[in-house]
Amino acid sequence: MSPTAPTQHSAPRTRPTPPTAAATLRKLYFLRFGFAAVWAALLFATADTLGPLSATLLVLYPAFDVACAIVDIRSTRANGGPVRGLYANVALSTLTAIGLTVAATSGIPAVLHVWGAWAVTAGLVQLTVGTARRRMGGQWAMIASGAISTLAGASFIAQANSGNTALTSLSGYAFLGGAFFLVTALRLNHTPTDA
Repeated sequence: MSPTAPTQHSAPRTRPTPPTAAATLRKLYFLRFGFAAVWAALLFATADTLGPLSATLLVLYPAFDVACAIVDIRSTRANGGPVRGLYANVALSTLTAIGLTVAATSGIPAVLHVWGAWAVTAGLVQLTVGTARRRMGGQWAMIASGAISTLAGASFIAQANSGNTALTSLSGYAFLGGAFFLVTALRLNHTPTDA
């Protein structure tokens, strides 16, 4: 190459920037709402008895929660956010899926005991995570959802001990939780810095 020949500079390669935590959470929360709505409808339709379909649905719900928490962990870690509460969520939901697999062979009261314990502990974790993320916007819905989940869990345990047991209350619980995810997703979109 001649010293006077113009040098050709290739355009610098830029790596695509990872999506922000808020953008990932927004998509994840919309997915969680859709899943919860469909799951609640299916469980409600099969809640009269604890059969193979309702038992499968019961185990599927915490298993889906594990998958969502893993996506959340990856996004949060990539954006430098706290993930300790999310790891606790993975552990709790995994144990719940296993517990429900066993409880489904023992009847509805056993299912309500396991689900109730999960709702209480997962609600406390959700409260913690929502509080830590309050600057992202819309987290008041997650905080409220965590508080309601804790109270609902206690009511499921009380129902299991009352002798008047049914699975229909779990479908309402799941749908309400999904609605809170929807509200948070919409708030993340419009108020990224508000609590």
